[in-house]
Amino acid sequence: MLPLMSYFNWASPHQIVKNLNKHTVVDLIRFTPGGISRVELAERMDLSRAAMTTIVNDLIDGKVIREAESRNSQTGRPPINLEINPSRGFVAGIDMGASHLSLLLANFGAQVIDEVEIPFTVADGPETGIAQANKLLVELLKKNSLDPGQMSAIGIGVPGPIESEAGVVFAPPIMPGWNNYPIQASLETTWNMPVSLNNDSELGAIGEWAYGAGRGENFLAYIKVGTGIGSGLLLNGQIYRGATGSAGEIGHLTIEENGPLCECGNAGCLEALAGGRAIARQAQDAIRKGQRTLLSSLGPIEEITARDVASAARRGDLVSQQIISRAGNYLGIALAGLVNLFNPRTIVIGGGVAQVGDLFLQPIRDAVARRSLQASARTVKINTAILRRRSSAMGAVVQALSIALHQIAERKEVR
Repeated sequence: MLPLMSYFNWASPHQIVKNLNKHTVVDLIRFTPGGISRVELAERMDLSRAAMTTIVNDLIDGKVIREAESRNSQTGRPPINLEINPSRGFVAGIDMGASHLSLLLANFGAQVIDEVEIPFTVADGPETGIAQANKLLVELLKKNSLDPGQMSAIGIGVPGPIESEAGVVFAPPIMPGWNNYPIQASLETTWNMPVSLNNDSELGAIGEWAYGAGRGENFLAYIKVGTGIGSGLLLNGQIYRGATGSAGEIGHLTIEENGPLCECGNAGCLEALAGGRAIARQAQDAIRKGQRTLLSSLGPIEEITARDVASAARRGDLVSQQIISRAGNYLGIALAGLVNLFNPRTIVIGGGVAQVGDLFLQPIRDAVARRSLQASARTVKINTAILRRRSSAMGAVVQALSIALHQIAERKEVR
């Protein structure tokens, strides 16, 4: 199978075989760890060496790729591999969460040059949120002595359903005031460069597929447990967005019919039982009931967060451990349904709560094993995100690079 990114992340090129082959070569080089040789490229694409030489020379002339000695050679002369030229330019990846704003600055080799994360309130609205993101990027560029002209593209992820063609979010439950706001157009106007807008969980799946726990896996589900709960689904090598771009809203599956009210207006949603707000609320209730917990010493009860609960759980606090374990069980119930429906080979759990480790993962695994059909459950692996809090931001970098690299390759071809 050709790499995932060849299918959906760059604009349709001129429909000539050589050009299509060139775009595929770019992606094979991008996503092959350690680079790939001309011979292997020709074999994998079933092209003659002469045809491959022409394509590769085009890309080298355009400074999209460069030659590099193989890092994996054991004996003899190291073969010459091809890799993306990291000095060709820079991109930015933005992860806009409900309560945090992260930004990565990366070169064309997807190597992170610098990064920053600040507290953030998405409920403050789009004008405030976009202004903060712009300010953060300006500061990061200045810190690294770069000007906007050295940037080629921006990727951004937000915690809501995306209408990709319009570049907006539609009826996002935890983004009041953002409905149909032109996020993509606003950033493109400000920065005068292409922008890719995606759901943050979808970007988490892309980030972990490209560089993390799901590397190269064609059947992958990424679950982001933050303020809310979302999922990005990679099915048969392609991100599955659904008919309107809102697939993956696993946080709004009903788990308890008469459960607590959710931000979406329904009762008993997974998010209302196991999301970050739910975990914080359960901890606050435990303190009010006089239960003995390390959380009691953290200050005002209303300011207790899911991150506080996760930290206390790691330090052995029983109340926090019980809350985290219960959230894991609820998530496992939902994931059992996902396993039965989509039969993923790998499930990656991301977000701050996932960093607690087996205290959170084991109840998830147990519930999936208990409630899924054996045919699906016996092969699925459930692990935490290797990229940790970077998963979605790295996915945004991947998307930005997809735009930048393929546009450069396209321009070189049609001159």
